[in-house]
Amino acid sequence: QVQLVESGGGLVQAGGSLRLSCAASGRTFSGYTMAWFRQAPGKEREFVAAINWNGGKTYYADSVKGRFTISRDNAKNTVYLQMNSLKPEDTAVYYCAVKISSGSFYDKSEYHYWGQGTQVTVSS
Repeated sequence: QVQLVESGGGLVQAGGSLRLSCAASGRTFSGYTMAWFRQAPGKEREFVAAINWNGGKTYYADSVKGRFTISRDNAKNTVYLQMNSLKPEDTAVYYCAVKISSGSFYDKSEYHYWGQGTQVTVSS
């Protein structure tokens, strides 16, 4: 059974940092794109960042570019999201996901596996 388990969320003040982790089990995802999405209350789930199979290419939403860094450790079947200079508008549930298809990195419908999410709350 495939599982993606996120951790590292919490409450932080504006300007602070958090590091999210997503550990996969049940199969290896070293050959696939992994990504982070987020969903704030009353809003659609939106793309945050993605990383290709070997970590050689990364993609970011404009809203997080320069503040967030996605990375992966294929030996641990884990993807990370380092979040710096956090803002109140970053408050959301953060989900990791794995894309099996060859479709767009930004399209959530292209992602086949999802974690349960971890809450990130940034206070002003």
